[in-house]
Amino acid sequence: MLSCHFWRLLRHSPPHHGRAFSKAASRIKALCDLEQPQVEAAVKAAQNAFPGWSAKNPQERSKIMSKLADLMEEDLESFAQAESKDQGKTISFARTVDIPRAVYNFRFFSSSILHNTTECTQMDHMGCMHYTERSPVGIAGLISPWNLPLYLLTWKIAPAVMCGNTVIAKPSEMTSVTAWMMCKLLNQAGFPPGVINVVFGSGPKAGDALVSHPAVSLISFTGSTLTGQQIIQRSALYCKKLSLELGGKNPAIIFEDANLDQCIPATVKSSFANQGEICLCTSRIFVQKSISKEFLKRFVEAVRKWKVGNPSDPTSDMGALISKDHLAKVKKYIQQARAEGAKILCGEGIDSLNLPPRNQKGYFLPPTVITEIDDDSCCIQDEIFGPVTCVMVFDTEEEVIRRANGVKYGLAATVWSNNVGRIHRVAKRLQSGLVWTNCWLIRDLNLPFGGMKASGIGREGAKDSYEFFTEVKTVTIKYTDVN
Repeated sequence: MLSCHFWRLLRHSPPHHGRAFSKAASRIKALCDLEQPQVEAAVKAAQNAFPGWSAKNPQERSKIMSKLADLMEEDLESFAQAESKDQGKTISFARTVDIPRAVYNFRFFSSSILHNTTECTQMDHMGCMHYTERSPVGIAGLISPWNLPLYLLTWKIAPAVMCGNTVIAKPSEMTSVTAWMMCKLLNQAGFPPGVINVVFGSGPKAGDALVSHPAVSLISFTGSTLTGQQIIQRSALYCKKLSLELGGKNPAIIFEDANLDQCIPATVKSSFANQGEICLCTSRIFVQKSISKEFLKRFVEAVRKWKVGNPSDPTSDMGALISKDHLAKVKKYIQQARAEGAKILCGEGIDSLNLPPRNQKGYFLPPTVITEIDDDSCCIQDEIFGPVTCVMVFDTEEEVIRRANGVKYGLAATVWSNNVGRIHRVAKRLQSGLVWTNCWLIRDLNLPFGGMKASGIGREGAKDSYEFFTEVKTVTIKYTDVN
């Protein structure tokens, strides 16, 4: 019996590269036909494995996780190639971001949770001592998205199993190949059967069965706000613990004293990295009026230098979008902006793509910059999740804070300024779970990650994940009689 149970994958294989997909996808397709019964089988496997896995001391679990990280790192190139082919991202992005971070997730949590401590207090006047202890919750249901497939899947699996839980993970049905590849390494790393179970299936069937199963104690989900709302409803009957990292509509605020030499390349990257298919990407750019003309000129010039091409080409900055339907959705937003009178400065409908012949039917879109658009436009209010960003002009600090907060989301924000006082004032008032200043996507995994408002519930990170994936118990001991 394998450490991971291989279930069904409903594979959608768009012509990102203009060639047949890897043999791994075909093998996954043929594994099984039924999704909900396989979730039930995975639950039973996880239940059987839980007593033995939770009884292992943290050092034993850490050793196994570290071994898995080593095995994945040894095969980094194969994982990167598969991730690029599966999702459409560039091979460079997969090599330098997705797979190294997946490896690091296991290394980080295998070590960090060893150093967590519990609380202890003493009440001498009552002759009592109190302490807390933490224990694994049980079976963790983990649902990850298609944009950073292995990266975000391991971000959930690593802390869950390190805390002593067994898991049932459901990667996106659109990008499951690297999860399947990881499964093949679990036995070799030393994971006992049933500790990590991966269900390959669709959200409405496999995902819903997992979320609504009474034996699954918690759900960690990354994905759309709409799906997050459905998970809350479907899990409410069982009062499950929830950690939901949902949508974003992230602002970048660029003040007149910003260093544009640093700001412009970083903002191009924050807007269009991974085809804009990152929940933390910048999709609203607010520029102070006095520098708006210079910023727009230099920003558009920099955007036009980004190369959209074959994801396997290491010189490509952007690859293909995830699917035909998603490409159509993104284009529809751009068409709507144009219909509203907004100005398209570059990208869709303005710049042509110079793609190799075999990629010309793929789901490619040039990075698109929109300006002269109203704050109530759907392009400002909705999460587009593609290579589209909108640039708007502001006058005052008070104005831009109000406008930046004027959406239902609150995941991440970026502030560009050399005024330290302004940075602290603005960061404090932004309704956002993360605020970067004069940088983007620099993460310390010790610190909390998550959003406000419609961007989610809960936080994850070293301490926060430890608390989420465990239950805390207070124990009181009366050690003497008090007169």
